[in-house]
Amino acid sequence: MPRRAIATGHAAWPETWSIRHTLRILRRPDCRQVWVYLLRCNNRLRLTDRRPSLPPPTMNTHSKYQQLLDACRTLPPMPTAVVHPCDRHAIEGAIGAARLGLISPILVGPEARIHAAAALAGIDLRGVPIVDVPHSHAAAAKAVELALQGKVEAIMKGSLHTDELMGAVVRREGGLRTARRISHCFVMDVPGYDQPLIISDAAVNIQPTLAEKVDIVQNAIDLGHALHFPEVRVAILSATETVNPKVASTVEAAALCKMADRKQITGGLLDGPLALDNAISPAAASIKQIDSPVAGQANVLIVPDMEAGNMLAKSLSFLAEADAAGIVLGARVPIILTSRADSELARLGSCAVAVLVALARRTAPPKALA
Repeated sequence: MPRRAIATGHAAWPETWSIRHTLRILRRPDCRQVWVYLLRCNNRLRLTDRRPSLPPPTMNTHSKYQQLLDACRTLPPMPTAVVHPCDRHAIEGAIGAARLGLISPILVGPEARIHAAAALAGIDLRGVPIVDVPHSHAAAAKAVELALQGKVEAIMKGSLHTDELMGAVVRREGGLRTARRISHCFVMDVPGYDQPLIISDAAVNIQPTLAEKVDIVQNAIDLGHALHFPEVRVAILSATETVNPKVASTVEAAALCKMADRKQITGGLLDGPLALDNAISPAAASIKQIDSPVAGQANVLIVPDMEAGNMLAKSLSFLAEADAAGIVLGARVPIILTSRADSELARLGSCAVAVLVALARRTAPPKALA
């Protein structure tokens, strides 16, 4: 095979030489032209073998939460007990919601610590009622008492642990229990998904039974109606879309769907078991040949247990830049659960969700939202 050479100023450099011979030549101080040649070859390779660039990431415009906030603009502020707002995040969330006219806060906790948190956040608390109690347990109990007395229509978590607050809420004597099982819902604003997405239960019920899942589903359906979903489409999630007696969640999903057929669950369309992909992706549902009004377009996802729900919600938040508004349902008043990791808009979204739930409770028959 003929060798094509490149002039280096003093010698010829065949392209077919061995790597060892090439490196020996490249060590010479007068091989600048060789380096130029290699750079040119590299540039030609980049130009001819370049992969198509990816589109820029979709920016989260928070349009879904903005719609919730817009729906609350004409409503009066909701009296809300804010439990133990003793850090900057808690006080900012409560007062920020008050400035938007979403809530009328009553701050419940150690007064000195509340004022210290407000000073740290640069917030003036003049005109904001404060109920002074010694510690977080007392704050949770007092907030429940205010709800039982009808002085507040919602409770908002401050800087105490969720277990402390929920312990006071679910207490059999003097708590806020109803005939309905208490459950948690995330209302998520997911970039790229064209509607709000309710995920339940990701925070309260650890390993719910079939009977408990009936209430979890019904609470989520009622929430969808309170948020003015045109149609509530509920996907009962599992690892697969077929019923497998060895996978308990698939059997329970099928049972829940049959219970909906028998009107034991009302107000929504149910399908399950469904895997996550064919619950939210029309393409995945089509490939799997799943023909239902829910598959590929679900707006409510019911997870098998709390671990699955928590991982799903946090994956969407931290990998897909979704915002998550948290609320507890099934009690006498809605309970706003926020996290220190929440964005300001997610905190406001949680308050807006509670306002719309409280409105639905006032305007709907009491039995429908027990």
